[in-house]
Amino acid sequence: MRNILAVFTALACSILLSACGFFGPEPDETRGWSVQKIYAEARQEMADKNWDKAAKLYEKLEARYPFGRFAQQAMIDSAYVHWKNEDPATAIATIERFIKQYPNHPSVDYMYFLRGLINFNDDLGIMGFFSGQDLSERDPKASSTAFATFKELVTRFPESKYTPDALLRMNYLVNAMASHEIHVAKYYMKRQAYVAAANRAQFALTTFPDAPANEEGLVIMVQAYDKLGMTQLRNDAERVLNKNFPNSIYLRGGPKKDVPWWQIWNW
Repeated sequence: MRNILAVFTALACSILLSACGFFGPEPDETRGWSVQKIYAEARQEMADKNWDKAAKLYEKLEARYPFGRFAQQAMIDSAYVHWKNEDPATAIATIERFIKQYPNHPSVDYMYFLRGLINFNDDLGIMGFFSGQDLSERDPKASSTAFATFKELVTRFPESKYTPDALLRMNYLVNAMASHEIHVAKYYMKRQAYVAAANRAQFALTTFPDAPANEEGLVIMVQAYDKLGMTQLRNDAERVLNKNFPNSIYLRGGPKKDVPWWQIWNW
């Protein structure tokens, strides 16, 4: 019986090996193509938004022709292609490799911008508040990384054509990150964690001093300090609110004139 099983096993393996040999590996249609042809085909696939095909062609180009302007441009294009193909990790790795190998390349400013853009769009720059996830659980790491990258671009390449866009995105990110901190402070207020709420609002105020969200942050500080019985700090926060946001809706008071304005706001 064992001999019969051994014969059948050997026969099955022989058939499988023969089949593999018969069909063979899938032919590479790019065999013998020049660097110019591979690049042209990759560009066409990219133009047609065939991201996966474009990525594979750029990989072949880099593997066969690792030096020269075509290889450099292939790295630039493939970073973009990988991002559009929903592979941001590979895109950023390609960007890092390019910046390290070609720090003085004429398009290196674009690579900095693209790296910032990838992080900026990760979770919509932390403004995905409407997804239903608890705000205190969100991690603004991608936005802080994007801000740092855009800042590096603006500092190193102030004359770059990408700098004006980067500055606008930096301004948005500052407001977004400040709003994130205020949302977390509100989360703490709802749970009566007044010390944590005041500290988080204070952090937003000192870290992002010009952000519009600080108006609400100051209100949280006033209310939190009032709940804690810290009258001096409450008055200080109210004074800053009055000075910086004299037309704040929070200062309009409530229906009862004998009730302090901060006692009518619930979080």
